[in-house]
Amino acid sequence: MLGISEIFEMFKNNMVNIPLIQPIIDALMNIPLVNYVVALVLWKPFFAIAILPGLGGIMLVLLLMVYWERKLTARIQWRVGPLEVFRPLRGLIQPMADGFRYFFQEVIVHVDAHRPYFVQLPILTFIPVLLPILFIPAGEIVAIRSPYAIQIIVALIALIPITIIGIGWASNSRFAYIGSVREAMMYFAYEVPFVIAVLAMILMYGSGDPYVIVEKQSVPGIIMNPIAFLVFFIATLMATSRLPFEIPEADQEIAFGPFVEYSGILFGIVMTLAYEKLYIMCLLMSILFFGGWSGFAIPLLGDLSPVIWLFVKAVVVMLIVALTRSIYPRFRLDQALRMGWTSMLAVSLVSLAVALAIRLSGWLG
Repeated sequence: MLGISEIFEMFKNNMVNIPLIQPIIDALMNIPLVNYVVALVLWKPFFAIAILPGLGGIMLVLLLMVYWERKLTARIQWRVGPLEVFRPLRGLIQPMADGFRYFFQEVIVHVDAHRPYFVQLPILTFIPVLLPILFIPAGEIVAIRSPYAIQIIVALIALIPITIIGIGWASNSRFAYIGSVREAMMYFAYEVPFVIAVLAMILMYGSGDPYVIVEKQSVPGIIMNPIAFLVFFIATLMATSRLPFEIPEADQEIAFGPFVEYSGILFGIVMTLAYEKLYIMCLLMSILFFGGWSGFAIPLLGDLSPVIWLFVKAVVVMLIVALTRSIYPRFRLDQALRMGWTSMLAVSLVSLAVALAIRLSGWLG
């Protein structure tokens, strides 16, 4: 059984190397007790989960996306938008105002709800959202390295709609139930083309290991197989209920769908679920199509350089995705289903054929 000293040495021997702040780290490592905390925080698996690309990355993305979407929509649609919330900072305080509202608003559990599940399920949704982070590497910083990481990430992403359907069931409300059914139908619409697009990239690179995929991307995957990227991108919009596929929530029809009965901090949790899922899928998209963490090295950042590259690429994709909210009208459910099972499915099969051709040609070794 490992003692405290052995565990400390294990942490210390696998710490994130950041030359920019190395003198500060060295000074803290000489302080009793503090050195244990520093070693834990900078231990690469813990850093990947808790800081970047994990929980810290999710929190940064939530703050940025909520502000960016509102400002972008206000500009495109000529709305006043969040400008009115503390005008000197041009609405920058809007996410903070929302956070205060969620934290201090009363949590109401209506009498017909299945109370234990109603309260627990929003918290449990974090499990399938955070689990993929364990397998998403950023250079040397990764929690669990696996040659089948891409397949595992896709399998864990597929669990997220189950929790959303459970939330609608626990609400015991007709409108929440309608939203849950729509979520299930959307899942059937995008899941098969999405999986085929990912399989096409795995087939093309000959591996489900992110390290192998990134290493072989001297030419980005989006150029090698743009058809797979198109399917993946549209499936991402569907999977995260982004307009024009905001069908499960549909504010004008069923008032936020599966989450209609939630308030306070519980609503804050379920509201961020789509952003968290979008972040995970954009990280995966960056690995498969944009070279992942590859980029010119930044010596002062050391091991953080690949992490920053992966995070920046994922955020840029998310900012582009936000454009669809302000431009495209919502599809009907039957239109989305027809798209998923006709054109998207056909195009995904074409992407698989393209990947097979590239693989057999030996272009990628």
